[in-house]
Amino acid sequence: MPIHVAITRKVLPGKEEEFKDALRRFLGDSFLHGGVHGAAMMTALPGSESREIGILRTFADQAERDAFYNSKLFKDWEAYASTLTEEPIYRELTGLEAWFRSPVPPPRWKMAVATLCGVYPTSLFLTYVIGPYIQGLHPAFRTLIVAGCMVGLLTWVVMPQVTKMFKPWLSAIKK
Repeated sequence: MPIHVAITRKVLPGKEEEFKDALRRFLGDSFLHGGVHGAAMMTALPGSESREIGILRTFADQAERDAFYNSKLFKDWEAYASTLTEEPIYRELTGLEAWFRSPVPPPRWKMAVATLCGVYPTSLFLTYVIGPYIQGLHPAFRTLIVAGCMVGLLTWVVMPQVTKMFKPWLSAIKK
């Protein structure tokens, strides 16, 4: 399974352009590491006072992620970047936030439609497959079992396929 990591860095005052230029070069160089499947930089709109820079990275798997973060390339970058920014915040994306990872997220209504396309057939599937076996249980416990199965299936099976299938539509920019 691909691993998605979101990094937020707050650039020191006056170092914004230097950091952005260095980050662009580093993002390009990072693709020399075979397990890196994607990298994107997100900045505030021009004229904004925000000094936060977002970085999204996608790795082939955990082993490739770990190899990249332990590489000389990354350690050299981190040493340099730490002179231009405050301490970075790293978050591994899971669940819904990873389904729609993109430098420009789709509109919420498109995310809702795509999610419905995953939830509806999954709920039908669970109703017919496990419904008969849990019918005699207390409704609260039945709901917990269905919800747990639903979350697991959506997170690791259904939504990765739905977002892959709908990717052109989700990322289409309305002109």
